[in-house]
Amino acid sequence: MRKIKFLLLILFVIIQIGCSECIREVPSASATGKIYYVSPKGNNSNPGTLDKPWATPGYGSRQVKPGDTLIILGGKYILSQYDDDIIIPQYSGNSNSWITIKGEDGNRPLLVGRDNLLTAIDISGKSYIKIENLEITSYNGSPFRDGIEALESPISNVIIKDIYIHHIDEFGINIKDVNGLQIVNSQITHCGFGSIGGPLGEQGGWRNVLILKCHLSYNGHYYQGTSGPGPYDRPDGFGIETSIGPIEIAYTIAEHNRGDGLDSKAENTYIHHCIVANNSCDGIKLWGNNSRVENTLIYGRGDGDISETPWSPIVISTETNNASFKIINVTVDDFVGRNYLMHAQYDYPDININLTLRNIIFRGIGENSPIFISPKTNLIAEHNLFYTPNSEFILVHGDKTYYANNIASLGVGNLYGDPLFVNPAFGNVGDYHLKIGSPAIDNGSSINAPKDDLDGIQRPRGKGFDIGAYER
Repeated sequence: MRKIKFLLLILFVIIQIGCSECIREVPSASATGKIYYVSPKGNNSNPGTLDKPWATPGYGSRQVKPGDTLIILGGKYILSQYDDDIIIPQYSGNSNSWITIKGEDGNRPLLVGRDNLLTAIDISGKSYIKIENLEITSYNGSPFRDGIEALESPISNVIIKDIYIHHIDEFGINIKDVNGLQIVNSQITHCGFGSIGGPLGEQGGWRNVLILKCHLSYNGHYYQGTSGPGPYDRPDGFGIETSIGPIEIAYTIAEHNRGDGLDSKAENTYIHHCIVANNSCDGIKLWGNNSRVENTLIYGRGDGDISETPWSPIVISTETNNASFKIINVTVDDFVGRNYLMHAQYDYPDININLTLRNIIFRGIGENSPIFISPKTNLIAEHNLFYTPNSEFILVHGDKTYYANNIASLGVGNLYGDPLFVNPAFGNVGDYHLKIGSPAIDNGSSINAPKDDLDGIQRPRGKGFDIGAYER
């Protein structure tokens, strides 16, 4: 818990600063209809008023119409019957009259699933729905699959806000096709299959999605009442299949997952102001054209386990010819070694891509942890700081191999040296700010550099831009 609070403090102290390039959080329209209530002490034969509330969230969800709000009063609601106990809105809202299903302010209700129930909330085929301030978990380890899902038909214009989903067997949020989704200020942890994801879509997959101020962690550390892992391979913090995008993930933490931190097959994926720490497998994996990572810290691959694995902190892998990827002002640290610190097109070496690496700190102190860039990658690598003291070489790009004594020839401003982190870590919380004297200070490039750093501090602060996720 201390780790969670510490990391959240690092990120969320600067949330109000925001980002000019974000997909902006758009609030739903004001309620224009009636307000109904559900209470553990209610009765479904009641009219659903505050003094005579309904008894079950599932029943209440089927009564609300466009513009209406369903308030679920504080208490515990046991969900076991399919599909009576599942929150399934009968109607969609519209642009002027959203449907809102929310927990009582200051007294968040608890939805507890058991008996292998499919999901707590199913919004398949719905639009203009807002779900807010609910806690969803399993009942004493009883099998319970998804927290929120939309698999049967596409959804659009959905806001999921202030949700706490934990200790369930499959996905926290499981969505197939969506156009217009915001998941905001939510904590989704200890899921058997992963925090947020979904199967391959049939209508563009995920489009126009914002994930903002979320905590997507400890997946694979729970399954049906045990500490896990369950039967699912590599549970991710975020993992989606091929999609049109855009997908934006901002001010979010993905840590201690038994799979990848953030794995996006969507085109136009934009990850920024994130901490991706101590995940067992890949840190960030990008597959889609026009994707980029900025102002992000990636460290702790292996999560404290020194076993040799095939995973890497950063992976670029695409079957799309001439796809473009940009990684700017990112800090990467790896302890395990014996695999690539980053690899681009290792699995598709005959496909051309365009890759920009700028203002990145690459530190890999494990044995043999260089960087692989495929021969057909059009590489721009500028103002990066490399430190791989236990590797034979630093980077290979086609038939060219770079060492400490020639890394400057890779591109303008590239350096070799110890970045002098305050407190690097493996399996626990690290501090990746720069000590005085770090070669990363003032040696970055201003080209396309973000206006602030991971702490929200304005860039530059000194004589020049710093390399990495933090300004000194």
